[in-house]
Parts: sequence; C-alpha cells; structure tokens
Amino acid sequence: MVVKAGMDNSDNGNGPLPRCIVLDIEGTTTPITFVADVLFPYARDNVGRHFSATYKTAETHDDIKLKMTLKQGVDGAVPIPTDDAGKEEVIAALVANVEAMIKADRKITALKQLQGHIWRTGFENNELEGVVYDDVPEALEKWHALGIKVYIYSSGSRLAQRLIFGKTNYGDLRKYLSGFFDTTVGNKKETHSYIEIAESLGVDKPSDILFLTDVFQEAVAAKAAGLEVMISIRPGNAPLPDDHSFKTITSFTEI
Repeated sequence: MVVKAGMDNSDNGNGPLPRCIVLDIEGTTTPITFVADVLFPYARDNVGRHFSATYKTAETHDDIKLKMTLKQGVDGAVPIPTDDAGKEEVIAALVANVEAMIKADRKITALKQLQGHIWRTGFENNELEGVVYDDVPEALEKWHALGIKVYIYSSGSRLAQRLIFGKTNYGDLRKYLSGFFDTTVGNKKETHSYIEIAESLGVDKPSDILFLTDVFQEAVAAKAAGLEVMISIRPGNAPLPDDHSFKTITSFTEI
C-alpha cells in the first residue's frame, strides 16, 4: 500500500506523513560552501558589471532606490550621488554600499533582491549551476508521488530560490516544489513568520507542516508556531546546543 500525505506511517516508525514540507536551503538541501563560496562571491564580484549593463532599466532603478534608503548604519557605506554626478560615480558608490552590506551580512530584502538579479545573469550565462545534496532529488520525487507539497523558505529571494532549483547538478527540480517563501514573509528566526506560512498553506493545523533547517534558532521559532521540526546535520553546519531536543537527520532518506 502506498502511504499518502496525512496517512499513518507508523509501521515504518515515522508516524503520520506531513501534508507539507518546508525546506531551508543553505545547510539543508544545499552545502553551505555553495552559498558562501560560490553564490555570494559571484554577486559581490559582479555588482559593478551588473549595474553598468542594466543601469537604465526599471528593475535596476528600483534596486538603486532601495539601496539609497538602506545604507544607513552600515560600516563602509557611502552617500549615493544623484544622476547628475554621472553613471560611473553613482555605480562606484553603489558597489561600495553593496559590498559593505554583504560584509555586514545584512539579511535584508533589498540586498537579497539585487543578489537574485545578479545571479539570474549568471545562471542564464551558464556561469552558475545550483548544487543539491545527492539525497535531495530522490526525496523530492518520492514526496511528490506521495502527495506531499514541498515548499522552500530561505533568506534568499524567491527569484534566487527558483534559479538554484531550476538549474541544478540534477537538472530542473522545480516540478517537485509547490512554492517559495523569502524574508517578505518575515525573519526566519521569528515565530510569526512560521505562523504566516502555516496560514498561507491553509493546513488544518500547523503540525501538518514539517520544517527542515540546519539553524537551531529557526527550529525554535518554527516549533513555537506549532510546526513539526527536524534539524539537518550536514558537513560544515554550525554545531547545535548539547541540550537541544530536536530530532536530527543527516539525509532526507531518513524522513
């Protein structure tokens, strides 16, 4: 018998299957090294090229407006001149501010949006390819066959999420994903973000959702919202507190 989402799976020792699974990316589906050593440096190193190539577009104009409102309080940020100063001077200031925000690890929507726009070019030019752990594609396919809806929740923009899963070392995995959440729904370490996700997914109760993450603080926030939670243990992930009470997995095959 095929066990479907919401049906009891206790014969396998795992209890009822969730109706929805929400996945973190970095350290859960994808190595931290890919994000830290590939995506972030690519965005940082190509900020100037991106602004130069797209300076007159409405999308970049919106990005610039957002940067002008968010540079305050960031070490290394500089005033952004008006267009009268000339394209090159404006771009130089923008690059300095973006580099300062990246160095400060500012997890703000405006920065993530710009990074997504830069990464889009990289994926389109075959300069970037998403990376997922070997156990991820098979698990996504299995969950899809069981009727479990799978979503992504990441601090990266929804555009960036679609790019990563649209062109991976295992091909296009978006067919297994039902939707994407980013910081527009809230900070990943705050409980209200997971309450909002549960309401958006329309489940009968938050515990119908299984959230997978590598970050202890995110796990705590999701549990407080009523979600079921497992913590992903992958190479390079941050250590967990000794007294944490969460179930841990080293592979999606354990779910």
